[in-house]
Amino acid sequence: MDLTPDPLGIQLRRALRTGLAGVPARTELHGAPVTDGAFGPTRTVLDELGAADFERPASVGGLDLGLTAGVLVSEELGRAARGNPYRADATAADMGGPAGAALAGWEALPAGSGVTATPRAGGWELTGTVTVDDASAGTLLVATRTDSGPVLVAVDRGASGCTTEGGCWPPVARFAATPVTTADAVGTLDDSPTGPLTRARLRQAAYLLGIAEGAHRAAVEYTGFRRQFGTRLRDLPAVSFPLARALVGLRAARAAVYRGAWLVDSEPDSVGTAPVMALALAAETARDVVRLSMQSCGVRAMTAELGLHRYFRLAAAESARYGDPAALWRTVGADRIRTARRAAVGTELPVATAARP
Repeated sequence: MDLTPDPLGIQLRRALRTGLAGVPARTELHGAPVTDGAFGPTRTVLDELGAADFERPASVGGLDLGLTAGVLVSEELGRAARGNPYRADATAADMGGPAGAALAGWEALPAGSGVTATPRAGGWELTGTVTVDDASAGTLLVATRTDSGPVLVAVDRGASGCTTEGGCWPPVARFAATPVTTADAVGTLDDSPTGPLTRARLRQAAYLLGIAEGAHRAAVEYTGFRRQFGTRLRDLPAVSFPLARALVGLRAARAAVYRGAWLVDSEPDSVGTAPVMALALAAETARDVVRLSMQSCGVRAMTAELGLHRYFRLAAAESARYGDPAALWRTVGADRIRTARRAAVGTELPVATAARP
């Protein structure tokens, strides 16, 4: 992996920050902290930059910048505490699904059991309540489990038994015996090294990384001018040391996320559980860093003055959006145990039976 900064990536990051700085933030203390979905305010910025073409192969008219570019976009959206319509569109493009759809039920992955798919003639009936990116989207891409494993199913928001609720955070979608056909199945969500699920996990890990970075930046800036006991807050060891440790954690999570994206782009045979590990690490880092940032800024962190409350509510919802970190770590641990056992079996020398005279 080449650690030299990519000039194109630097320009892209600068363009994203400039564009997102002009997107108005939702500063109210209650309700959704961001306006998400295909018609959210960040859509204009992404369209102006042609973000839909970043990961698309050159053979179909894309820029073929790889997953690394998609990870960068998600990171900047999180850093600005804005909605993330990019992940749904990118996943739909990976699987050949409809554009402008919203993802639902991904918190139950990898099992996909948040929505139960009961077999029926020509398809299934979906039942369950799950989170959704955008409650106003016309089409929902729902993760569920069928006899063939976890799949992604396209469901029209107006389908029988399907209701959405956007007044809560995060928004939810409810299904009560909602009928879908086999033609509505967009594709399978397997753990292939370069598959849609792997790519979606890394985009979400980058979004969480950006959320943590944005909160940390806000805390460092505030503690740099806020004075207490005759000195800046940031000069007090009780404040500066935890913020420094948080920076180390951010750099570790960043390395894990971008290494995972690089493996998918360059060495797919070596991917393994790197994306799962990156997502779990980024989720835990976001929770810890945002909490620390809130504590460092005191009561003002809970007001509209600093905007840290947006990062806090985003981290609370997004850290489990693609699976609970504990479940992800168990997946990584189980894989390590299997690998160790296979290695032990392969390297163990046979023991000759002692011959008796």
